[in-house]
Amino acid sequence: MRKPLTTERRLPPGLNAPAAPVRSLTSAVHASLRADILTCRLAPGEKLPVAVLAKKFDVSLSAVREALSRLVADGFVMSEDQRGFRVTPLDIEDLEDLTNTRIEIEVLALRRSMAHGDAAWEQGLRDAWDTLRQVPYALARQTPPHDGGWADLHFAFHEALVSACGLTWLMRLRRTLFEQSERYRALARTVPAGAERDVNAEHLAIFEATIARDAETASAAMDAHFRVTMELVREAVQRG
Repeated sequence: MRKPLTTERRLPPGLNAPAAPVRSLTSAVHASLRADILTCRLAPGEKLPVAVLAKKFDVSLSAVREALSRLVADGFVMSEDQRGFRVTPLDIEDLEDLTNTRIEIEVLALRRSMAHGDAAWEQGLRDAWDTLRQVPYALARQTPPHDGGWADLHFAFHEALVSACGLTWLMRLRRTLFEQSERYRALARTVPAGAERDVNAEHLAIFEATIARDAETASAAMDAHFRVTMELVREAVQRG
């Protein structure tokens, strides 16, 4: 027998669940759909029938509509007049726009971190890199939680690089771009790993230049890192 959707483990940190049970269910549906979209378990362009989702999660139609509306605001879902909701499609033009924008924002944040980072920032970066490099990159081609935590550690490493940026709005925009790029990275898993790519070496180059406060080399390494990923994703999108 199918169990009703539980909310406790899916709610965002700090949400006051007892005060708003309907919103808590909405948040749970939002979190579940968002995770499936980011990992492409819900495919780009896939329809999202409200009634079907309400039955799946055992919640009201209004809870599903609100969750989908929030995903529209996040850019993960599209709302079409008289046609309902569907997962936002992925395409080459959007990939290039997203990648180029992300490089601009990421490099700016990285340069600011190198300029303002203190000893604590440097140690945090060392710790993040040391933890990430111990997980085999081969696991990154698996979906969480079968990736050995690689996705979370990868996020933590890139977060540590720019954590001394000091601009809250810039970091919010950066987080949005990172999350949107995760959908494309999930698609890249379908492309056979090329022998010419060494992700650990790419990360090491970024790390070493950043620790050395070599802004030009670190920026170039970050730019190259994102563009290699873009080319792999381009191949996956063209295949799909």
